[in-house]
Amino acid sequence: MDLHIQQKVFLISGGAKGIGEAISRCIAEECAFPVIIDPSEIEGKKLTEEFAAKGIRSLHIAKRLSSPNDAKEAVEVAVKVFDRIDGVINNAGSNDGVGLENGTPEAFRASVEKNLGHYYDLVHYAIPHLKKSKGSIVNIGSKTAITGQGNTSGYIAAKGGQLSLTREWAVELLKYGIRVNAVIPAEVMTPLYKNWLETFEKPNLKLKEIEKRIPFENRMTTAEEIADTVVFLLSDRSSHTTGQLLFVDGGYTHLDRAL
Repeated sequence: MDLHIQQKVFLISGGAKGIGEAISRCIAEECAFPVIIDPSEIEGKKLTEEFAAKGIRSLHIAKRLSSPNDAKEAVEVAVKVFDRIDGVINNAGSNDGVGLENGTPEAFRASVEKNLGHYYDLVHYAIPHLKKSKGSIVNIGSKTAITGQGNTSGYIAAKGGQLSLTREWAVELLKYGIRVNAVIPAEVMTPLYKNWLETFEKPNLKLKEIEKRIPFENRMTTAEEIADTVVFLLSDRSSHTTGQLLFVDGGYTHLDRAL
């Protein structure tokens, strides 16, 4: 299926590793231009060099979106290089374990800001360009916003906010023909997930325990499966889809675990 996104420009926060890397690769495979906004300099450089060798233009902006000005500058650099923006994928973030009982009000607020603020910032500064292109926005959420996890109030509050903003922005941007959707993973093997598994005494046994709970094929979702859905939502092949929360999780969130 031709997704009709050739030579379109997409901003991906956290686009150098994990799910973000898979999204960047999928965009490049469709002959569109990924703008990778990620502080990981080695990984970002490696991706852009790989894409260049295949004749695909790309850009790595080595920034952590810690402030509104970081997002503003990232958008300005992307527009200076490519003269357009056709979509934004909000992906960056980390589960930092700021809980209710063992956290602090200060740490909670910092966690929410770290994981939610840049979602707003990047889209806010990209809006003038998305209006011109009638672009698309995809927010990467987490099943934890639906299920809870325990001991991670800040991250969960941010992930819940991302899903609410998806619906809110879909309404606000209707008049511009800009679509807004969210993709919600559950268990995906990323570098951060591997680090979490290593905190257990027997990581392989923990992994097998998790996989048994995933109804479809008893396996983890791949980052590529998340990316494929994201890029479809960016394209006009999903031209009448907006305000949707799509779970790409092998049925983990909603199906009976007894399956």
